[in-house]
Amino acid sequence: MPHVTIEYVIMVPILIAQIFLFPLAANVLTSIYVESTRRLVVETAASRLASSIQQLYFSLNHESVPPGTVTYDPGLPKYVDGYHYVARGELTSIREGGATRLNITLTVVGLNIKVTAYAILGPNASWDATSVFVSNSTNACIEVTKNSSGFFFFRFGGG
Repeated sequence: MPHVTIEYVIMVPILIAQIFLFPLAANVLTSIYVESTRRLVVETAASRLASSIQQLYFSLNHESVPPGTVTYDPGLPKYVDGYHYVARGELTSIREGGATRLNITLTVVGLNIKVTAYAILGPNASWDATSVFVSNSTNACIEVTKNSSGFFFFRFGGG
């Protein structure tokens, strides 16, 4: 009989520890997975915004395209797990070749997720730094205006 008591003394604390450790471990792993999935969705959205802006620039930067304004809906999801996000852009000069780099920072409101993507534009492009892309806005879009001299004014619309 003494060996049965020793088994209980050893096994009961281990079983009790497992009752607390397994749910805790599952919770931690689930949290890591959810955070990674959210971050991936946000990174994809930021990359898609930057890519859309760059494609608009290259598509419209030709003599055959007349001056005017183009509005483009990038088709991004309005929410990331129930949280909306905002994007802002900042244009910086690149010394080589006179190109400019548009840095797009996308932030999820209510979560600690912030990612950056960028697009390379030519020297004939400018960015409205006050414009904001708000994902859950009904008219969130990218607006680009080409003037008669071939200069481009980019901004986010619907903010």
